[in-house]
Amino acid sequence: MRILVLGASGFLGEHTVRHLRALPGARVLTGGRSPAADTHIDLATIGVDQLAGTLAALRVDAVVNCAGAVGGGSLALAGTNARGPAALCAALADAAPGARLVHLGSAAEYGTSSGDLALTESSPTYPFGVYGATKLAGTLAVTSSGLDAVVLRVFNPIGPGSPTSSLPGRLAALLRDADREGTIQVGALSAYRDFIDARDVARAIGRATTAPAPLPPVLNLGSGTAHPVRAVATGLARLADFRGHIDESGAGSGRSPAASRAWADITTTTAALDWEPRHTFDQSLADLWAATTGQPVEAPR
Repeated sequence: MRILVLGASGFLGEHTVRHLRALPGARVLTGGRSPAADTHIDLATIGVDQLAGTLAALRVDAVVNCAGAVGGGSLALAGTNARGPAALCAALADAAPGARLVHLGSAAEYGTSSGDLALTESSPTYPFGVYGATKLAGTLAVTSSGLDAVVLRVFNPIGPGSPTSSLPGRLAALLRDADREGTIQVGALSAYRDFIDARDVARAIGRATTAPAPLPPVLNLGSGTAHPVRAVATGLARLADFRGHIDESGAGSGRSPAASRAWADITTTTAALDWEPRHTFDQSLADLWAATTGQPVEAPR
């Protein structure tokens, strides 16, 4: 099976490539803007005809789109998150209409949950900002394409390699470099989020890529549990033996700032993919800290 992974050099892309390459019979090709990619593909700018030619030459059986922008302004967000999936669908329809497309969406497409209810795939989508709106546009392009496609709506990925553009990655880097008795500044930590380990996301992508039957158009990827965001800070601080002050007066995330509580109902995903998360929240934090510092640690029991 020939699988093209777009955005392969990103956080989720790297975990996905590693997992897919371990599957029997998988031939994994990488595409993206990184010089290390097998094929240079910038979904924000590439022409549909050029992309179709590339896909035809690669003879892909499946495409996994991990490419996404989380910042850089409205134009960058729209180019990668909205225009990119639309161009990819058009190119696949021309060059490889029978290929499976697995596209990574985002929980930011929902906005927030209603009261104390977990978000299902049929929950209303009311994104708060440009990021969520562009991710939703990408999802709509995929689900309306007529292709053999599924959108995996990823909640809050965490684990080894978390980038500093994410709160867990930023906190780990700050704590690694901080004076143990000093102060680090972050945004408000009062929200509740569904943190899902990137390695569990990669396993779900593998199941979605190789599933023999058509899948539901959208599947949630989360742990099914809401954790206090503050637990990320306190957990990493404990691992770092940090005894200083965590100042919450800094700038927070612009991706879903108004969502005080959001978590996934993963019932449909579990049934469709025969999948469930394996990594605990504490293990994800411990492995993130170990990867950030180069020092192995054990998760609390």
